[in-house]
Amino acid sequence: MPGSFFDTNVLVYIASSDPVKADRAEAIIADGGVISVQVLNELANVARRKMQMAWPDTHAFLSMLRGLLTVQPITIETHETGLALAERYNLSTYDAMIAASALHADCDTLWSEDMQHGMALGEGLRIVNLNRPGNSGGCLV
Repeated sequence: MPGSFFDTNVLVYIASSDPVKADRAEAIIADGGVISVQVLNELANVARRKMQMAWPDTHAFLSMLRGLLTVQPITIETHETGLALAERYNLSTYDAMIAASALHADCDTLWSEDMQHGMALGEGLRIVNLNRPGNSGGCLV
């Protein structure tokens, strides 16, 4: 079933002090979607180090997201797909693993600021930047 996959940076906006970015992020995750264990790990790191969240708040934030979104496990197959994507599209290893997780979850949209807006990967996965004009909802441009 096609759907949305969310990169870490999009989820960081939910807790952002920027109301425009927070509202956009909340709007696109309202219909659900998928994240990976890698996204949860990266988000925990950002919450603790950059956002200065206490451990109880970090756990609550991650738990809330796990309740709203499907969590895609990291497998050897995901790893191999990620390496192939990194090589083929010249992506960072971490971005490629996010894209691989989105592909393995059968998503058609990967919401991310880290990768090129409009880029198509694999079989029908398109990168969409939340902060590009016209991308405030769940629509694919």
